[in-house]
Amino acid sequence: MKCDMSDEMKQEAMELCITAAEKYADNYENVSRMIKETMDKKFGASWHTVVGEGYGFEITYQLKHLLYMYCAGNLAICIWKSA
Repeated sequence: MKCDMSDEMKQEAMELCITAAEKYADNYENVSRMIKETMDKKFGASWHTVVGEGYGFEITYQLKHLLYMYCAGNLAICIWKSA
């Protein structure tokens, strides 16, 4: 896991990712949508998400607004906020 967030935001984001992954286990698009919409409402607009298995990425993000974690084995979730 890579995280550049405050402890409170990190805890809420991780719980959200796990909840979304469990709720929509068979649909990564819905996992991503739930995470993005919830983060936008809770922490302001411009959150982005990538959910899947076996991908690489290069992003620019706002400092203290990045979380990359694995959930349920090899399901990777990356969320970040850009200005």
